[in-house]
Amino acid sequence: MLDADFFRRWMTATAASVEREAERLTALDSPIGDADHGSNLHRGFTAVRSALEKEAPDTPGAVLVLAGRQLISTVGGASGPLYGTLLRRTGKALGDAAEVSDADLAAALRAGVDAVMTLGGAAPGDKTMIDALVPAVDALDRSFAAARTAAEEGALATTPLQARKGRASYLGERSIGHQDPGATSAALLVAALADTAEGSHG
Repeated sequence: MLDADFFRRWMTATAASVEREAERLTALDSPIGDADHGSNLHRGFTAVRSALEKEAPDTPGAVLVLAGRQLISTVGGASGPLYGTLLRRTGKALGDAAEVSDADLAAALRAGVDAVMTLGGAAPGDKTMIDALVPAVDALDRSFAAARTAAEEGALATTPLQARKGRASYLGERSIGHQDPGATSAALLVAALADTAEGSHG
């Protein structure tokens, strides 16, 4: 079973990963976006880490709702509302339980991904974070490691796609040949989840 401490460690691991990869995310965003994805997410997840150090919510759902709220209030551009919605909706789906199962998390995360698709209007194949999140949620029923692999493969698979949503869609065919930064950062979030689970079970 997964408790609030597990979810705090997941968010802290994500913050560390985004900090490490911020320059790469911005480099990916440079040719097809506003060249600020890495810096925006770094600012957001730094705020999440600080908030969790101050507040320490005592349920998994409350950890994710707090994290989502921080991202919405501190991250500019589209990624703040999208990541904020993902975490808040997942947290709300987990409810007030003190501990949740792997299956509970998989179901809640699917609700979160559905909320992101509704908010952003994106579907798989549109060259967005959804291309990493949908396969990850599908694979989470098998294992955390499978979810990580699926997310990373989904992010890589955005390279040959033409963007149909978001800032990159304005470029039309010129968006082809660039890996989507949102899918890449979504894969970091899923990888941090897998790392946290391996640390817990190990």
